[in-house]
Amino acid sequence: MWLRNVVFLGLLLAGVGSLAAALFPTPTPPRVLHFNSAEQQPADFRSVVERVDASFQKQWEELKLQPAERTDDLHVAQRLSLALMGTIPSVQEIREFEKRPAEERIEWWLAGIFQDRRYADYVAERLARAFVGTEDGPFIVYRRRRFVSWLGDQLAVNRGYDAIVRELIADDGLWTDQPATNFITVTIQNDRGPDPERLAGRVARAFLGIRIDCAQCHNHPFEKWKQSDFQGLAAYFGQVKNSFSGIKDAAGEFSVENRKTGEHETISPHVPFLPDLLPAQGGRRQQLAAWVTDKRNPYFARVTVNRTWALLFGRPLVDPVDNLPASGDLPAALEVLAADFAEHDFDLQRLIRLIAATAPFHLDSRKIPELTQEESEVYEREFAQFPLTRLRPEQVVGKLLQASSLETVNRETHILTRMFAYLRDREFVQRYGDPGEDEFTPRCATIPQLLLTMNGTLVHERTRESLFGAATRIGMMAPDDGSAVEIAYLAALTRPPTPFEASYFTDRLAGTRGPERARRMEDLYWTLVNSTEFSWNH
Repeated sequence: MWLRNVVFLGLLLAGVGSLAAALFPTPTPPRVLHFNSAEQQPADFRSVVERVDASFQKQWEELKLQPAERTDDLHVAQRLSLALMGTIPSVQEIREFEKRPAEERIEWWLAGIFQDRRYADYVAERLARAFVGTEDGPFIVYRRRRFVSWLGDQLAVNRGYDAIVRELIADDGLWTDQPATNFITVTIQNDRGPDPERLAGRVARAFLGIRIDCAQCHNHPFEKWKQSDFQGLAAYFGQVKNSFSGIKDAAGEFSVENRKTGEHETISPHVPFLPDLLPAQGGRRQQLAAWVTDKRNPYFARVTVNRTWALLFGRPLVDPVDNLPASGDLPAALEVLAADFAEHDFDLQRLIRLIAATAPFHLDSRKIPELTQEESEVYEREFAQFPLTRLRPEQVVGKLLQASSLETVNRETHILTRMFAYLRDREFVQRYGDPGEDEFTPRCATIPQLLLTMNGTLVHERTRESLFGAATRIGMMAPDDGSAVEIAYLAALTRPPTPFEASYFTDRLAGTRGPERARRMEDLYWTLVNSTEFSWNH
């Protein structure tokens, strides 16, 4: 009996503590622990941005496109938060942002993102989709969550992207102790060991931006890749084995069946281009890893730039993101950024800063009134205005969870809140529909998705009248009706209301008190969350 009473008392105290923390949160530390604007943009930084902007300006002039107006800084901050953390700024963060000098706000915001573990975790998950896919993989020998966590650790310290990729291709050991080997073990099927052909296809698409796996059965019908190119790449994985000690190389060769004779032919490893970059030393996978990430191999830098651009804009410079043409002209912006990426030791954070500083990233997304739908599509395709893209399911969840809290939801948030968010996140994504690996393909909203945001449990819990909810707390704590409407808009849409919106909703709140005021704040929040603006990156 006494044990039950102790447990009950503990739960009661925990509940009281949680309520107090929600209603009267403790002051949070500064968003950015260290910031020096000179460090964010070294001497050669602006010249690269200017060359990228000049390439777009030239293209716009040739097509007679008048680019959209520049958007406001808060809008840019929201784009960066969605792209790099899968969420939006909190009201706390917005107030800090507004206090910064206008000329350094974006650099300060990016510095805070890179110091926030949410960046490393979110981008790691997005990159993992290209590296190992979204499948659960083989039981026991594959740990996707362990892989993503390890990848996040590398991004958090800004390890060179080339070093990360080399480890993925060439690492040995157990998939638990050496998480990079999950890149290999995800391809294991039954007792046959790692699949050289799947690994070759993944390396080609993720790290070279070519779909050489389309030549697996015959020569590529549209590109220069031949079946022998694919087989030669696969042969680098012909000796990789799985044992009790994990992944390692052992005796063996990669062979394929000759369809005419039915006999198996041994394939010698060889790369499809630039063979002079292959080192003479090291095992086969070490040689391949060094060749892939060599600064003189333009494919590696190009596909990384294309993918990073797609993360920030919602669409790549060259579509599909993993199928860059082997011949012909590429966008000048891609070439400029790829050259800088290689020159600066594949610094991913610098690449992100460069893209975020370009003119196209700061353009408005609103449709120019005098343009037809067809003309607007041209403007978006040429990045003469910021492209409208639907939010991914986890971005919808991240946006909703943050919008329903006045404080920043991050790793310092109470463990119970984070556990609840994680469970709800998984449930919502499953029901909303995960786009999988092909994540940059444009998609329209489905009726079930719209119904889920209108009537789903997560939306109801996060917008309803509650002492823990942002809507109720804003209604209780705001000094006046106008302030309540403004804070609600900042929390949900990361912008203040227009004069018309402010007037309309202020009138709806006028004279209300107690439960009636809470219900109207709940209605306001539900309306904002179900607005078209909420579910799009713009």
